Parts: sequence; C-alpha cells; structure tokens
Amino acid sequence: MVVGLAVLLALPFLLWGDAFEAAFSQERVVDRLDASRGWAWLAGIGLLAADIVLPMPATVVMTALGMVYGALVGGLVAAAGSFSAGAIAYALCRAFGRGIARRVAGDDELRRAEALFASAGGWAVALSRWMPLLPEVVACLAGLARMPMGRFAAALACGSLPLGFTFAFVGSLNVERPRLVLILSAALPALLWIIVGRSLARLTTRRAVRTGARRAGARREESS
Repeated sequence: MVVGLAVLLALPFLLWGDAFEAAFSQERVVDRLDASRGWAWLAGIGLLAADIVLPMPATVVMTALGMVYGALVGGLVAAAGSFSAGAIAYALCRAFGRGIARRVAGDDELRRAEALFASAGGWAVALSRWMPLLPEVVACLAGLARMPMGRFAAALACGSLPLGFTFAFVGSLNVERPRLVLILSAALPALLWIIVGRSLARLTTRRAVRTGARRAGARREESS
C-alpha cells in the first residue's frame, strides 16, 4: 500500500516535474506574488495545497512568501499552506479512500497501517513534512488508517510550523539557504512532537481515568 501510494503521487513529478520547476522558479514566484501582494497570501496557500496532486516546488513558494511578506507573516502563510496540504490529503483519504485501499491492499494491510499509526503516527506525520514526496504519502496513510483527527492535526502542526517559518526566514534574508539554520530547524518537529505528544498522552490518560470513575460511580448507584 505504501509503495502504491508513493508511485501514484510520484507520477506528476516524473511527468511534469521539470516543467513546473521552470515555471515556478524563485524569481517568477516572487514577481507573481509581489504583483498581487494583497492576495498573495491566498495564492501562496493555494499553491502549497496543490502540492497534493501537482509537482509544486513547495520550498520555493515558502521562500518567496518570506521575501514578499517577511519572516513572520510569510512563515504563518507558508505553515498554513503546508498544513492545508496535509489536512486535505488526510480528509480525502479518510472519507473516500478506505474502501479502495481495502480492495487493493486487503484488510491485513489496513490493520497493519492502523497499528503503525496508533503507535508511531505522530512521529511519522511530524517528521515527514521535511522530506520530498513523503508528506503526502504519510498524510494519505494517516487518513486511511483513521488516525485520530486531533492527534493528526497536532502532529501536522508540529511539522508544518517549523518548515514554513524556516523557509520564510531564509527568504526574508534574501540569501542562499544557510545550511546550519536548515539543519537545526529540521530538529524542531521532533522537539515539538515530544512536548505535544506527551501532553496529549497525559490528557488522554486523565480522560480515561475520569470516564472510568464515572462508570464505576454509575455501577455503584445501580447496585445500591
């Protein structure tokens, strides 16, 4: 199932990757966004969300947003675009893809995917945002595996926020991408997910304890 998804999502890159890279060069993207600065944020989010089905050079768009809007606003817009792409892929596969996946891959593959995303789904979603092609594959798999929506959204934010702000910051400097900044920033999704994941785990435990206490109280009232 993973291989099939990867091949399907890689096809646009193989067919039109060079054409999109030429059409969306850094200079052209900056010129187009700067020409419509009032709506450039919406265009940026749309371009990044289109990365689900088109070979969009996402980091080029994020860098251009930093050049047009600066590190803060550009980072917010870039992160929103990356988040939107992952959320759309997750929602579509969760709503419509499960039946197709069951017919193609079988119930056993779906159960394995569910077990994987139950144990390590947060790490996979957060860390995949920094890798080529994998963000869409992982988001689709999370939807097929019915990863809890809140947990997916939290992990997606942990990956999208550092990604968006890092490339927007690089764009705001208007220099070549500083390797040290990118390397250090790539560790932020892991750090954020450690914090957020533990918080979610504690919240889930508290809810389970409260639910158990309410049920125990209800049973005592029934027995009395």
